[in-house]
Amino acid sequence: MSLFKSIATFGSYTMISRLTGFVRDMVLADFLGAGAASDAFFVSFKLPNLFRSLFAEGAFTSAFVPLFSQKLVSEGRKKSLFFASEALSILFFFLMIFVLIFELLMPYVVTILAPGFIRDPEKIKLATELCRITFPFLLFISIVSFQAGVLNAFERFAAPASAPIILNLTMILSAFVIVPFMPIPAYGFACGITLAGIFEILWLRYALSKIDIRLRPYMQIKKILKNPEIKTLFKRIAPGVVGAGIYQINMALDTILVSLVGTGAISWLYFANRLQQLPLGVVGAAISVALLPILSKQLKSGDLTQSRQTQDKAVEYAVLLSFPAAVLMIVLARPMINILFEHGKFLSSDTLKTANALIAYAVGLPCYVVVKALMPNFFARGDTKTPVQFSAVVFAVNLCFNLILMKPFGHIGIAVATTISAFVSLFQYIYGLQKRGFWSFSKALILKIGKIITISLLMGIAVIALESAITHLFGDWLLFNFLLKLVILGTLGGFGITTFLIFAFICHILDINDILKIFKKKA
Repeated sequence: MSLFKSIATFGSYTMISRLTGFVRDMVLADFLGAGAASDAFFVSFKLPNLFRSLFAEGAFTSAFVPLFSQKLVSEGRKKSLFFASEALSILFFFLMIFVLIFELLMPYVVTILAPGFIRDPEKIKLATELCRITFPFLLFISIVSFQAGVLNAFERFAAPASAPIILNLTMILSAFVIVPFMPIPAYGFACGITLAGIFEILWLRYALSKIDIRLRPYMQIKKILKNPEIKTLFKRIAPGVVGAGIYQINMALDTILVSLVGTGAISWLYFANRLQQLPLGVVGAAISVALLPILSKQLKSGDLTQSRQTQDKAVEYAVLLSFPAAVLMIVLARPMINILFEHGKFLSSDTLKTANALIAYAVGLPCYVVVKALMPNFFARGDTKTPVQFSAVVFAVNLCFNLILMKPFGHIGIAVATTISAFVSLFQYIYGLQKRGFWSFSKALILKIGKIITISLLMGIAVIALESAITHLFGDWLLFNFLLKLVILGTLGGFGITTFLIFAFICHILDINDILKIFKKKA
């Protein structure tokens, strides 16, 4: 399967996931608003996700997938699947211990994660109870990510990409099935999160069985730990654990600081970040997931020329899909927040504060996505140490700018600090790859990126002009009813995308043949 088709397959399912995620967030905004209960819930939602890059999509998976992919090429299916079962056993054993310890220490964990809650005993009590309900999700989602890693190595991207849809649908259904029986809605949504983890495991287990794969954890942990291949896995994981730990400290630090800003700030950043996650998840995650096994196999076979061409394409697609998305988010931030979330307990003042945070996040969006395209180049070579060093620098930069910008600009300052960190991270990866001779920008790629940025900015100007014309003719259209606002927003977005595509084909940025290949054969 080509890189473009792999990205398209993963990305299309992820797009559905993100869209159902928006419906989920609309339900959350309606039931929770942006107050004390929503802040407590989002802390409980964020806690298991803080450790996902450590146990799930990050250190463990980034070390496991290249080893597993290369083992498939060199030793065949049977031995590689036995190795996968042993790796799963280790993951399950240590995660069980980790989750149990955190459940016991949860009051202290919440106090550290959200010190701003200390002023409100009821708020910290609620957050602790919600965190205890949601934290087992870490165990379940880590197993899901492991199953997804195996499927991706076999170039099966559809089932893993569709798994998050289960989380969104379960949480939406929770509003009608569980929430009515709870003292406050937050408890019902917390239960929905943990149940979704179990459903996702069952879904990917079914997907694995369709290609005759059954992963069974073994209980002989001491024997497994003596396996040289497992020791190699741990050696590669160790730097990744440090790197993921730095990243998670970074994320936790944002939560700690924003909890000090005041009630509602955690929620404003959450909803802004959710919108940013649409292109980041659809494009960034799709490229990263599709690229890692492909690069691993190309490097294992010694095809360096092909691996460089693959990396070029990954960066090109990253810029092509993220830069116009960032421009549209900036020019349409307030309308998007208004239409998606401004109902129920979510007020117009919350819309404005969330939209400002979204603009700050969107400026750094292309950097995040391109980094996702560059990172697998290190992991595919078994180099997990360099990304750790990069993470340490990003952590320091984020901390410094958080402290500088938080007091004068509040929650927006924290979003700006995150964006500055993204630019620093991008510079490190570009310089690091070039210095080691792994990859560098070709002139053709630089020219293409320049064209993409130019036509994206032209698209943004065109959308602003159209919105100004609509406002001039009809007044503030955000005061209209929901359906009419949705039609106008869709018109603005569709106009922007159409404008971009026309320029892209004229400037020979898009190849129609690449697009047609997606539909020729089922993924």
